[in-house]
Amino acid sequence: MAGVYKLEIQESEDELKQLLRKQKTASNKERIHLLYLLKSKRAKTVQEAASILGRHRATVQEWLKHHREEGIEELLKSRPRSGRPRAIPPWAVAALQRRLEEPQGFDRHQATCDWLESQLGIAAEYKTVYQLVIIACKLPPRCHAL
Repeated sequence: MAGVYKLEIQESEDELKQLLRKQKTASNKERIHLLYLLKSKRAKTVQEAASILGRHRATVQEWLKHHREEGIEELLKSRPRSGRPRAIPPWAVAALQRRLEEPQGFDRHQATCDWLESQLGIAAEYKTVYQLVIIACKLPPRCHAL
């Protein structure tokens, strides 16, 4: 029968309930909930468990693979998120913050963009620099003659 779940879950229902209560993050709660659904037979298939959790079947299968291969510790382990790298790396943000602390500052945001490109070799869009200066650097909008 296709989709029949065949993974042995070593933890008891009670252990899974206790683990579920102890979890601090939503993602870990979801993963323990998956094991609980399958152990308690509230979900008979991986597809049914995925539907209950509102996740794609492949995601749930990936979680179960981690549990099967490495145990519950691996299932709950944080993994670095992939994604697009920041337009302005942290070292450049630190350099920009130091530059903004100097008395002369910049006369406009475009001057900040130009400085990033000429001094640090980082070509960033105006909007990105504006948001960085105002939000990330936690400076008021007119700070340092911006």
